[in-house]
Order: sequence, then C-alpha cells, then structure tokens
Amino acid sequence: MDNYEYTELLKNLSKKMSNITDVVEPDKLQARLQEIDGLENSQDFWNDAANAALIQKEKTQCERKLKKYKLAKNAIDEAKELYDMAKDENDEDLIAECFSGADKIEQLIRTMEIEVLLSEETDANNAILSIHPGAGGTESQDWASMLLRMYKRFAERRGWSVEVLDYQAGDEAGIKDVSLLISGENAYGYLKVENGIHRLVRISPFDSNAKRHTSFSSVMVSPEVDDNINIEIEDKDIRVDTYRSSGAGGQHVNKTESAIRITHIKTNVVVQCQNDRSQHKNRATAMKMLKSRLYELELEAQKAQIAGIAKSEIGWGHQIRSYVMQPYQQIKDTRSNAAYSNISAILDGDIDNMIEDVLISQNRS
Repeated sequence: MDNYEYTELLKNLSKKMSNITDVVEPDKLQARLQEIDGLENSQDFWNDAANAALIQKEKTQCERKLKKYKLAKNAIDEAKELYDMAKDENDEDLIAECFSGADKIEQLIRTMEIEVLLSEETDANNAILSIHPGAGGTESQDWASMLLRMYKRFAERRGWSVEVLDYQAGDEAGIKDVSLLISGENAYGYLKVENGIHRLVRISPFDSNAKRHTSFSSVMVSPEVDDNINIEIEDKDIRVDTYRSSGAGGQHVNKTESAIRITHIKTNVVVQCQNDRSQHKNRATAMKMLKSRLYELELEAQKAQIAGIAKSEIGWGHQIRSYVMQPYQQIKDTRSNAAYSNISAILDGDIDNMIEDVLISQNRS
C-alpha cells in the first residue's frame, strides 16, 4: 500500500462512516438511553415485569450499537489524525504503522455496516435452525451432518450457545433431521441468510468406485418468537403425536413417549422435540418452534409476493450455495455471487465473511 492508496481508503471509509451515522443516529440512541435510565429510576417501572424486560432488551441493543459505532468512528478519526501527523513530520515508521492498521479499521467499519443491516424487528432474536437432508439416502444424510457441525462450530466461534431440540440419526451415517436453538447476539440476523438449499459435490466416501456424487440438504431458520409477537394457534389447527425418544438421555427417555411431534394442518409444517424427559416441556418447546416457523413462513410469503419467488424443492437448480470438493475446491454463493476457496475452514465454521457478503449484497440489490 502506498500513500495514494491509503488516502483513497480513508476517503472511502469516511464516506461509509457518514452513511452509517445517518442510519444509526447516535444522538437519538444516546437520548433514548437517557430516557430509559429515567424510566428505570421510577417506582412503578419494575412492577410491570414484562414491559421492564422489553425495555431492558432495547437498552442492551442500543448500548451495543452505540459502542460499536463509537469504536468505528474513533478508529477513523484517529487514523486520519495519525496519518496527517506522520506526513507533516515525514515519519516513515509512523506512516508504515498507519498502513499496517488499515485492515483493522476496514473490519471495524464492516462490522458496523452489518450492525446497521441487522435492524429488522427479529434480527436480534435467537434462531431456531433445522436441517433436512434431501433425496439420496446416506449421502444426503452425511451432508446434513456436515452442515450441522459447521453451524455448531460457527456458534462456538461467536460465543453463542446451542441447544439440540430434536435429533434423528441416519440409518448408516449422518442425520435424518435435526433442530437447534442457537442463542446469541443477532443470531437470527446472521443465520437467516442460511435459509435455503445447500448443494455438495464430492467423491463419495460411501461409494467403493470413488465416483463423484451430488447431495442436497435444506436449512430452515426461524426467529425464536417472544411474547411481543402474537401468533395464535388453536387446538383444532394442529395434530399432536407422541413417540419414544430416539436420542441420548438414559432408559427413562427411551422407554416413555416423551417426544412430541406437532403438525400444523393448514400449512403442513411439522415440528418435533425430544430433548427433555418431560412430555409437557417438549410440547411447550415444540409449540414455540411451531410459532417461530409459522412466523418465518409469513415473512417468506411477504418477501416472495414482492419478488415473485416460488417455493423451492430440495434438489437441482434451487440451491443458494454450492460446496464443490471435487474436481476442484470452491464454495459459490448464488446471492452474493462470491466464491471462496477455503472450504475446509468454512466447513469448520468460519462462515462469517460468507454470511456478511450475502447481507451486504442483498442490501445493494
């Protein structure tokens, strides 16, 4: 990097920061935080626990956004001052130090860009993520288990928690079905772009002739709904089945019909939960999963109506992303049109950049 490139970089980042400021409106955030502090000091505020919880959630989100904004803004301002001083004093070492810090500043601005993009009502919610293998038996079931590991490792890298709500192992390898509750900062906002069909091309480890196989799995992501999102489900709208848990959990779990499967008759949405020994707790969790899924379906329907998108099948021509391991190694996302060669790292959960590229590209379109 030379002086001209660094100057242009600072100009570009300053322009982005100006756009971010217009959207974030830090003065309004600060004013709202002061207003919340006043509410918390009133005697009646804590009497309404539900409202207090909502306000506390809003406060946390405002504080987080303001903190990230200040970090990015200060980094730009300090970089400009340091570079101007280095040029005035003709200090080559200090100029080199400015150049070396360019990547860090770019990352701070990118992080703030993503924060701005994740401003929809449910982006801050936890996410319920389900993986379903497509046709292909063991091949697709193994691919589903690879995706499961990728998302669990991604959550682990970000310090998020993962709770397995339902797990059905494949007959020979992999999984038939899995549902997770992933809890963390902007979990749904990030993971919502994973909604869709994922395609894998590789030399099959299950084929003695070492032929190349193509497998598909679908990923469905819904926001965990909270009490301020009203979704009514009547008993006549659902069918509830109980069955014995197939997962780990000891003799009691496997001998009693504690697992719950709920089918929403109108939409044919099926959710199931078997992570607890209590049938009542599994039913409550399954109902939350169903509400989340129905809410996501409504969001999808609204977007599809605007864009004229038809519902996809788990197969050829419908994938959002292709993971090619042979004859070359590349991951290609159809929405950002970006390609990635670090396939091992991505399958190990390093998917932040890939997700952020999609968020940014969708905002531009």
